[in-house]
Amino acid sequence: MGGIEVDSALVTDRGFQYDRRWMLVDENNVFISQREVPQMALMKIKITAAGLEVYHQPKSSTITIPFKPQTEKFTTVFIWDDNCIAQYVGHETDKWFQEMLGIKCRLVFMPDSSFRPTDYKYTPHGHVTSLSDGYPFLVIGQASLDELNSRLPEPLSMNRFRPNIVFTGAEPFAEDQMKELTIGNILFKGVKLCARCPITTIDQGTGERQKEPLKLLSTFRKRDNKVYFGQNLIHEGIGAITRGDELRIIERHDDERFFI
Repeated sequence: MGGIEVDSALVTDRGFQYDRRWMLVDENNVFISQREVPQMALMKIKITAAGLEVYHQPKSSTITIPFKPQTEKFTTVFIWDDNCIAQYVGHETDKWFQEMLGIKCRLVFMPDSSFRPTDYKYTPHGHVTSLSDGYPFLVIGQASLDELNSRLPEPLSMNRFRPNIVFTGAEPFAEDQMKELTIGNILFKGVKLCARCPITTIDQGTGERQKEPLKLLSTFRKRDNKVYFGQNLIHEGIGAITRGDELRIIERHDDERFFI
């Protein structure tokens, strides 16, 4: 759905608290995203004391999803090649999402007892993520977006790329080579450049598909038939990070896989 900005976030074992712990699934329990349903971008989220408040912009309809699911029913859900256990949230919630989106779907929640490992090809054993594409964090530098926008006729917002950590004060694409970095008391490790999908072409304000930025990025950020923008991170430790915290680079990659 639509992303939100927060001033601080608690880092848990599988990423930020509340970040991608809920997911819409189809009748086969396969995840649904803006790739298939771009109008999901028009659903705006707010974290409240009562739970997640979801507001559907065009239909001016709102629902509050409590932090604790209203059922005790569990199921196996599928995200790409992974599967994990999730909990159905509730019938009324499912009904609302079906009415707003015009598709058959159900909302599920990942409880603390459910663990989904990150890809062992890129990360050591013992790291987990939420119901994300594959990793708990995606970092992008503001300078990288500024460089991209300098080449585009119409500038794009950072929300096209859906990072959950954005930093300032470095050269464009500095995130590519970040092997180890700290923010506050948390150690993050860069494990894989992020290959971009068509969600980046969906205007998050209108839900409409466009050609950019993939068309332009393919001219200078393409390797092995994939377009890269941002880097996926894993982490060690728990705590909070806050807007304005210093990002300190501890070590840089010298592996050619992290150079575009």
